Amino acid sequence: MELDRLDRDIIGALVEDARATYAEIGHRIGLSASAVKRRVDRLRETGAITGFSARISPQALGWTTEAYVELFCQGKTSPSAIGVAVAQHPEVVSACTITGEADALLHIRATDVRHVERVIERIAAEPFVVRTKSSIVLSRLVDDAQRIGAARRQDATDPREHAIPAAWPA
Repeated sequence: MELDRLDRDIIGALVEDARATYAEIGHRIGLSASAVKRRVDRLRETGAITGFSARISPQALGWTTEAYVELFCQGKTSPSAIGVAVAQHPEVVSACTITGEADALLHIRATDVRHVERVIERIAAEPFVVRTKSSIVLSRLVDDAQRIGAARRQDATDPREHAIPAAWPA
């Protein structure tokens, strides 16, 4: 599905505040509330909008430490096998296959460094894992939600109309 400027503006408004009413969004972008609702319904039906959720501060839940862990797997371990195995660990908040030497990259959130260490030990014990390489996050420099909001605001002022990223954060 191709998104026009109004679709991108609606999505940008929802990313900034998913609780905004159709009327509020319409006022911001120059559409009626009913027109916004029709577009949101269409964006949901086509899969451009996959759902709405609350963003919870990991710190509020006590998950103050995060790490990225590269997995190096033996042989031709399939991405689905990696995904099934790492999904068993609730501390793994995202996982993806990557280019380069490693086979996969995991994003882990935990209560402290010791907790991260225990998670890495459990993951390293998976039969297909040859080794891991980890990095602890010291500070987060860029927040995806802020970047998407900034891109949307730039779209409004930039005649070149930058595209919304094809892949939204999970």
